[in-house]
Amino acid sequence: MNAMACFLKSGIALIALALYMVPGVAFSDSALNRAKARASEIEPVYEEPPKPLAVDNLLTKPPLSELDENVSAWNDIMTGPSLITISPADKRAQLAVRESLRMFTKTIRQRFSMWLERSGRYIEIMHEVLKEQKMPTELVFLPIVESGFNPNAYSTARAVGPWQFITETGKRYGLAVDWWRDERKDPVKSTIAASKYLKDLYKMFGSWSLALAAYNTGEGRIARALKRSNSTDFWKLHSAGRIAQETRAYVPHFIAAAMIAKDPEKYGFDDLDYHEPFKFDEVTLHQPVDLEVAAKCADTTVAVIKDLNPELRRWSTPPHVKEYTLRIPPGKADSFIGKLSKMPDSRIFSYDRYTLKKGESFRTVAVRAKVPVRVVLELNSLAGIERLRPGTLLRVPPRGKYFADIDDRMTALEAAKEKLHDGRFALTGNLVKIKAVENNDKKMGKKRPGDGSGSKTGANEKVKRSYR
Repeated sequence: MNAMACFLKSGIALIALALYMVPGVAFSDSALNRAKARASEIEPVYEEPPKPLAVDNLLTKPPLSELDENVSAWNDIMTGPSLITISPADKRAQLAVRESLRMFTKTIRQRFSMWLERSGRYIEIMHEVLKEQKMPTELVFLPIVESGFNPNAYSTARAVGPWQFITETGKRYGLAVDWWRDERKDPVKSTIAASKYLKDLYKMFGSWSLALAAYNTGEGRIARALKRSNSTDFWKLHSAGRIAQETRAYVPHFIAAAMIAKDPEKYGFDDLDYHEPFKFDEVTLHQPVDLEVAAKCADTTVAVIKDLNPELRRWSTPPHVKEYTLRIPPGKADSFIGKLSKMPDSRIFSYDRYTLKKGESFRTVAVRAKVPVRVVLELNSLAGIERLRPGTLLRVPPRGKYFADIDDRMTALEAAKEKLHDGRFALTGNLVKIKAVENNDKKMGKKRPGDGSGSKTGANEKVKRSYR
C-alpha cells in the first residue's frame, strides 16, 4: 500500500470518528469499530520508541551468568529516547524519513539485512563506549549508514572504518594512522574518537540533526549554509536545498536506520542472523610480534587475530612503539603468555636484512624494499640522521609477508597523478588499477626489535595481560 493510500484511508477514518460526534449523524456499531481500528493505525515517524524486547528477542543469547547484564544493556539500546524528533506539521521531514524507510526496507533490503546482522558484533561494545563518553546511546546506530558496521570500509574519499574518518580528522581526535596500523578501523578506538568529534559538533551547532549533517559533510559547509539561509534549523536547510543531496538524505537515513534497528521485526526483518558479539582478552606486548606467532600462541588463526585487531596493516605488531596491546580470543591469555615466553626472539619477529653498498642511502634502501623511508627507520630504530657506511646491515620487510593494502595503492595512484600533473612523465595505459572498497559493502620512545640473537625474555617482560 503506498503512502497516499495510507494517508487517504487514515483521513477517512478520522473524519468518520469526527462525524460520529456530530448530532444527527448515525453510524452502525461495525462501521464505528472499523473507523476506530483505522485511526489506531496512524503512526507518525516521531512516535515513542518500541517496547522493551523480551529475553527471547535479544540479538544474542548470552550465558545465564551474563543474562541480567546483557538484558539491561539491550533494553537501554533498544528503548532509549529518540535523538531527533520531527514536528507533526513538518510534512517534508516526515516524507524524507519515510522515503529512507522505503529504501532500506524495499530497495536495498538484502544489503540492509546484512548491515543489521553485522551490527550484532559491534553494537554492545560501541554502546558501552558511548555511555562512558556520556553521549546519547542512539548514536550507536550511526555506523549503519556510515559503513554498515564494516571496520574495513574504505570510501573513494579515503574515509576508513566503521565511523568513516578521513586521515586528518582521525588524527585530530587521537587515532594513529601510519604504515603499520590504522586505528580508524578499530571498533573501540574509532568510537571514542567519533564520540569526541560528535560532542564538539553538538557544542558548535546546538542540534543533533545539524551535528550529524556536519559529521557527514564537514562543519565548515554547514556553518556557511546556516549563514546563507539565516537559519538554525536543519530541516529548513533540507527544504531550501542549501546543502548537498547526500547530506540532505543523511539525517533521514539515520532516523530510519535507528527506527528499524530498534524493532526490526516491525519492518519485516524477522529472519536476521546476528553476528556474535565482539569479545576478547588483551595482552600487552613489549616487543614486535608476528601475527603468525601471535596466532600460534593463542591457539587460533591469523584471520582471527586480524579480525580482533582490524587496525593492524602488516605482518606484525608495530615495531616502533614501546608497548602494544593485542587482542586475542577470550580465555587464551594465560596460555599465550606461557608459549610466547618460551619462544626465542629470533622467531618472534620476522625481517630480512639488506647489506648497504657504497653510495646508498636510507632512501635507496626504501625504494628497493618498496616502502616509505620512515618504515626502514622504524624497523632499525633510527632517526635518519645517522652516518651510513658500506656493509651496514639494515632490517627491511620480509619477502612474502609484506603486501600492499588498498591505502598503499591509493597513495601510489595519487602520487602518480601528481607526477603526471607536474609533467614529469607520460601516463600510458592503466598505471595503477584499483577497485576501491565502497562503504557499506558496495553502495563508515622506541624499543629496538629482536636482533636474532636467540636470547629469551621472561614472560613478565614480554607481556602483561588484562581481560575485557
